Amino acid sequence: MSETARRAGVSPQYLSEMERGLKEPSSEMIAAVAGALDVTLVDLTLAVAESLRSAQSSTSRGATCSAAYALAA
Repeated sequence: MSETARRAGVSPQYLSEMERGLKEPSSEMIAAVAGALDVTLVDLTLAVAESLRSAQSSTSRGATCSAAYALAA
């Protein structure tokens, strides 16, 4: 995680908070993290959408919203 945070230009703590849905990052920050992970925003968006579809069929609506924030980070 430290290397990914460094490449994205954020602290490891901030990245961790994004992953856990505690921060609502800007679109620029999401793009920076995607770049640090060497994935495109399209790939990231598709992965989030697929994960939300899966979560929606197996969990409650509230949990799905939490997953969306965590995954979007």
